[in-house]
Amino acid sequence: MKRNDDYELRREHLKDLTDQELETRFWSLIEELIDPLLKLGYENTTPAIERSVLLRMGFSSIEAKALVDGCTEHNLLEHGAGNVVYRLSKKDGTDVRTAGLKLIEASAWNEAESLFGGERA
Repeated sequence: MKRNDDYELRREHLKDLTDQELETRFWSLIEELIDPLLKLGYENTTPAIERSVLLRMGFSSIEAKALVDGCTEHNLLEHGAGNVVYRLSKKDGTDVRTAGLKLIEASAWNEAESLFGGERA
């Protein structure tokens, strides 16, 4: 059985390139593939990432889940749950933990929402 191979046709535009030119082309194509992925990583977040940030800020996993759920419910997750807690703490002049616990108790979500107004991340 003979295989119909179009390799020669597909490589036509590459056959006159030097090794250096091929390598440059390779890395250029890799950048085209990776750039959209990096952009997604910089511009988007997930609840798991936000919980992880809150854990590193000193909250327990149960507290972190409650904060992320609250941020999701109040459409603040795009700003980052840690950022929401941090900015609330700065506004109130308290530490991060106190601000986070205030949010968990559901007494400061309106205040947190007002910090971000119509602002988009």
